Amino acid sequence: MPGKKSAIFIIAFQNFRDEEYFRPREVLEKSGFQITVVSNEKGIAHGIEGGEVKVDSTVDGVKVADFDAFIFVGGPGAVKYQDNKSFHRLAQEAMGQGKVIAAICIAPTILAKAGVLDGKKATVWSSALDRRPVQLLQEEGAIFENKPVVVDGKLITATGPQVAKEFGEAIVQVSKKK
Repeated sequence: MPGKKSAIFIIAFQNFRDEEYFRPREVLEKSGFQITVVSNEKGIAHGIEGGEVKVDSTVDGVKVADFDAFIFVGGPGAVKYQDNKSFHRLAQEAMGQGKVIAAICIAPTILAKAGVLDGKKATVWSSALDRRPVQLLQEEGAIFENKPVVVDGKLITATGPQVAKEFGEAIVQVSKKK
């Protein structure tokens, strides 16, 4: 369909956060987005709440130019991708091509480690007992904002599952801007 927007969800193959994938996906699909799911391996990915998602491609098989929005999903499984060069390449190329980039929960740390948050406003999951994600963002040059959803140009970050719907809505809004 001409003019149809395409979004790619980047998820951990094991232990992605279900709400952070399913709620934004629903919002984007209702807005007419075509969805593709990628991970570090093909097959059926599993969320921590039992959700299952068919992975369409591996991260290495993604051509950035083919998509309008890149959404990094959080959850405990996302932590192990903080230093993943393939995930970093995807974020860097998407930024370089002026694409919409979004990350929720712990996933903004992947963007930080990729170098795409330097000088950008962003948020991330943290707790009173664990401020390391905030520190990581700041160490990588991000301007941390203690808000549920932060938009800086074409970059959207959010704190976690409780704002997954608003996160999806922000992606749609930013994607509509030229």
